Amino acid sequence: MTTGDGAAEHAAAAWSRAARARERARSAEEAAERYERKAAESGSDVYVQMATMLHSTAGCHRSSARLQEAFAHKLTGWQQGEGARPRFMTGVAEACGTSSAALTLVDADHSQLAVAASNEPARVAQDLEFMLGEGPTRDATANCRLVVASRDAIEQRWPCYGPALTTLGIHEVVAAPLDTTGRCFGALAVFDPRPGLVGTQALTDIVGALARTVLLDPDADPELYGGTDHREIVQQAAGVVSVHIGRRVEDALALIKARAFTLGVPLETYARGIVTGELELTPEGPS
Repeated sequence: MTTGDGAAEHAAAAWSRAARARERARSAEEAAERYERKAAESGSDVYVQMATMLHSTAGCHRSSARLQEAFAHKLTGWQQGEGARPRFMTGVAEACGTSSAALTLVDADHSQLAVAASNEPARVAQDLEFMLGEGPTRDATANCRLVVASRDAIEQRWPCYGPALTTLGIHEVVAAPLDTTGRCFGALAVFDPRPGLVGTQALTDIVGALARTVLLDPDADPELYGGTDHREIVQQAAGVVSVHIGRRVEDALALIKARAFTLGVPLETYARGIVTGELELTPEGPS
């Protein structure tokens, strides 16, 4: 990496992706207008549907461009000495009118594979889901539908996760599935979004941008400029404990999650203690 831990390269890449997204949005809008003219001339609903689809595609590309531009601007400011190194997800959260948002990728069993968060509360919220096996992201990906819950409904819907989430000072959560070609591969969770966000085209475009271009475009950076965590340290700790107690890795991982939650210790901190040897390994596991 060069000066700024690759910030200049990341900023240049973000500007480039934004420019391509703007061009794709323009092309989609032009195509939509052509189909609208054909619809007016022929009265065919097929052309109307095509125009609608293309307008939606253009909206996703414009949203993608805005997210990339916001990140590039923040990186430029950071290089000039403004605050902490920015995260791509910070711009996503701001686009949703909040400071806390997280993107989670899941496997076929809806278990977390990777997470990218805008700030610490969003990261803690995703760690809670990972440890407890319940929450909005899991529901959104399992059912491939939008999940919205606020205040008392949070604790009623998720008996373990809910009280832990509200303890963080979060009073509303929105989780939107990320899907393509009929497969849900993750979700965007937004905590305490701006009033009226749910049901807006803005949210639809942000989710569409993440699913279609930011993560899956041919020139995409699924690591979100280094902001994605694949929980390597946790998986490594599970391997260590698995060998020590002579049980499956899945069992060891469940034990680590349960111990970290019970002790109120951040999952990654607890896992790192196992890997570094700071935690003693007993026949029953780390202590």
